Amino acid sequence: MFGHVRRTVIVAVVGIAAAVVPFLGTGPASAHGFSSTVYAKITPGDEGHIRTAVELEYDLLVVSAADSGDDDPLFQEGTAAFDAGDSEAQAAALHKHADTTLRYVADRFTVTAQGAACQSTRVGDVTIGEREGVPYANLLLDWACPQRTGEHEVRSGLFPDGEGYVKGTKTIVTYEIDGRSGSAALDVDNPSFSTGQSWYERFREFFLLGAEHLLSGIDHILFLLALIAGSRRLREIVLAATSFTLAHSVTFMLAALGLVEVPAAIVEPVIALSIAVVAGWHLWGIWRRGDHATALDPAGRGHFSLDRSGWIRLGVVFCFGLVHGLGFAGALGIDEAWSWTLLWSLLVFNVGIEVVQLAIIAVVFPLLIVLRRRAPKAGLWATGAISACVSIMGLIWFAQRVSGS
Repeated sequence: MFGHVRRTVIVAVVGIAAAVVPFLGTGPASAHGFSSTVYAKITPGDEGHIRTAVELEYDLLVVSAADSGDDDPLFQEGTAAFDAGDSEAQAAALHKHADTTLRYVADRFTVTAQGAACQSTRVGDVTIGEREGVPYANLLLDWACPQRTGEHEVRSGLFPDGEGYVKGTKTIVTYEIDGRSGSAALDVDNPSFSTGQSWYERFREFFLLGAEHLLSGIDHILFLLALIAGSRRLREIVLAATSFTLAHSVTFMLAALGLVEVPAAIVEPVIALSIAVVAGWHLWGIWRRGDHATALDPAGRGHFSLDRSGWIRLGVVFCFGLVHGLGFAGALGIDEAWSWTLLWSLLVFNVGIEVVQLAIIAVVFPLLIVLRRRAPKAGLWATGAISACVSIMGLIWFAQRVSGS
């Protein structure tokens, strides 16, 4: 019987691989995929001005600014510097075409005081940094407002969907101004905020950002599906989800404290590998135990009614959860020292992730249980097919992210 099971597994894996490989060539290994994140920090400037430090993806800024300003030389020089990976040449290209770059940013990122527009002035030269392995242009702007006020409105429309380059750009803003400190997440649905906004308005934005991040992150969803497919009992998926939550909350906190920083070049491949491993775990169980793959070992049950295999799997999930937490932290560009405001915003972002995660479990796992009880073999092959597909995709993404292709 096991020979038949193994042949079926092999056929399923090969078939799924043939089906999914052609669609993965331009997957998550691309520089900014289908979305982008802008980072802005607002602080008091000189002579009563407001200072904003804006960070934007370099290659996207070059393409968008050149297109908007009809500046083909910027596109040619900026793209050549990007392809060469030369940060000095990248900075030089933006410096040479500073007027085009500044006009693009200032037209789409604005500050107003009591409805009156503040005027921007560039401070110093544009510098080049890096976030998640992607070059970012760092631009300092000072804003002179027509009148002094204790409240300002910030609006961002950078890299809009209409340009056709990316979709769903987020602008993560942190501020310490007007006697207040806080953070905000801006997008096409919520393009502006006031420094006088209430705490619940700010937290609502980060809750929605967390929910959207999980829903738009196919790698995290596949990891969750792999957990669901390999869980034999309700308590196993609940414990696995709890373990995953605790683990990525730990690294989230450590990142907020500024105590841990791991390059995206390491984090992203490990996340892809975690998907393959967790999905492959269930395939290995089917390979070894066939129709008994979902049965618990009656002689090895311990606390929480988990057997040895269940506990090992829980430990693996926890370890990978630590890495996923770094991925979540990277999505918000957490590289600042501790602040209570940032911490609470991150926790709400985390809650948004968890609510979506639990909603997916609440919908998918009961359907899986019903299928397993009414048609055990069909349930086994369904989870096996899901795990095979997820594992293959994880391995391909791992290879892409390691090679940088």
